[in-house]
Amino acid sequence: VQLQAFGGGLVQAGGSLRLSCAASGRTFSSYGMGWFRQAPGKERDFVAAINWSGVNTYYADSVKGRFTISRDNAKNTVYLQMNSLQPEDTAVYYCAQGRTGWGTIREDGYNYWGQGTLVTVSS
Repeated sequence: VQLQAFGGGLVQAGGSLRLSCAASGRTFSSYGMGWFRQAPGKERDFVAAINWSGVNTYYADSVKGRFTISRDNAKNTVYLQMNSLQPEDTAVYYCAQGRTGWGTIREDGYNYWGQGTLVTVSS
């Protein structure tokens, strides 16, 4: 399985970015997907997750109402739309593919990880 995340970059506070993660290697539509992030000097944290069908989504409290996770099973791609970005959102963002079709906030619920894409939000 390969996961390739892209779409990161530098944005001013209040701005938006859309991350994408393209998956290959197994049936994408059978697995939940998630986004995590790791800020400099901190542990990796859960951001958002989505189940296999896209019906069920989950968010960290810190991003609820600002970020939206979605997926396109025809394109084997999961997205993270990030609005109203703040400097505290600065981190490397990782996409991950779940062990099952259910979305989960737990890191151990994922067995494949992308390489990460850096998001930097300037104040």
